[in-house]
Amino acid sequence: MRVANFSALYRAARYESLLCMPDHKIAAIEITQHRLGLHPPFNASWDTKPRVHFDATLVRVSTDTGLVGYGSGDLMVGFAGHEKLFIGEDPLALERHYRVLSNIDFHYGRCWPLDLALWDLAGKITGQPVWKLLGGLSNRVRAYASSGTLRDPGATAEAAERYLAEGFPALKLRFHRGDWRDDVKALEAVRARVGNRLELMVDCNQGWRMSWDTEAPWSLKDAIAVARELERLEVYWMEEPLHRADYDGMRALRESVDVRIAGGEMTRQAHELRELISRGCVDVLQPDAALVGGITGLRRTAIMAQEHNIVFTPHTWTNGMGVTANTQLVAGVGQAPFIEFPYDPPEWTLDRRDYIMAEPLKVDAHGWLNLGNTPGMGYTVDEDRLAQTRIG
Repeated sequence: MRVANFSALYRAARYESLLCMPDHKIAAIEITQHRLGLHPPFNASWDTKPRVHFDATLVRVSTDTGLVGYGSGDLMVGFAGHEKLFIGEDPLALERHYRVLSNIDFHYGRCWPLDLALWDLAGKITGQPVWKLLGGLSNRVRAYASSGTLRDPGATAEAAERYLAEGFPALKLRFHRGDWRDDVKALEAVRARVGNRLELMVDCNQGWRMSWDTEAPWSLKDAIAVARELERLEVYWMEEPLHRADYDGMRALRESVDVRIAGGEMTRQAHELRELISRGCVDVLQPDAALVGGITGLRRTAIMAQEHNIVFTPHTWTNGMGVTANTQLVAGVGQAPFIEFPYDPPEWTLDRRDYIMAEPLKVDAHGWLNLGNTPGMGYTVDEDRLAQTRIG
């Protein structure tokens, strides 16, 4: 009886504390741009030009009560002049803010980092981590190491050994060496070295191109030929094997091979994600909350994917704040076997990726991203580094 009485008293006290929670209004939105020089440059597999710097956009949303939420991701192009649509509004009106951001997306640009900042703020207002606000399914997700560079077969195999030693359960390799047969040789070297101790994914980099890259994507027959090789080497999924708009081709590929087909990483609109799901194009759906829909939009997409027995696990190659936001979403509502963790030392280190954060996001010794119970996203920014790297 004493336990029951204590429980009732706790619930009453909790309810009273919620009633006494002060009203919060959005007081200010600040957007800053930052740049870290890369010496030596980073040679990304999907980019024909060496990257000599890494840019990051930071969004701060402040309330009249002194709380601040942070988000990072796309450049927030087109947001200037729309601040008045949010100033003075309740920061917890997330669905309302999502609809405004969707309209801005249509007319101007992708401004979804604001949604991430609002979720960070919502967690701080309510005293809860974002994963719990989203559904509370779990507070951790296992990460796969996502490489970004192209190495020769021997060096690729050595790198796979290092990932394994660090506790990662899975590794994504990049194709884009000009001839997919050369890509397969690197994959063969990795499988020969690590056996089945690592799950392997392959990113074919055919879904989209940098603005200056005019190379045509693979045809369906090309993709099927590559898929047969990936089946032989027991690859877990085959990512972006065709142009992002080739819905019929992706469905035909999926129906023709056993390897899982993944896609949707750079999809810009929610209705395009519905097409990928409803037309049976993919086994694994990969939209990034920092680039499309934010957490508010993608949580409904995640549930839709699950109802169609499709794995939802975001692409997340921005920085540790973007990785954290996507992980909070997956942990809260999904059951993904892995989530992407961009990490390819020495070319792509945690210090490079997470330079705007006070502490880089890390996996534990068994490859888990542990989110904990800190209210909001759980990350903090490095104000000194932000001041040093600010360019706008």
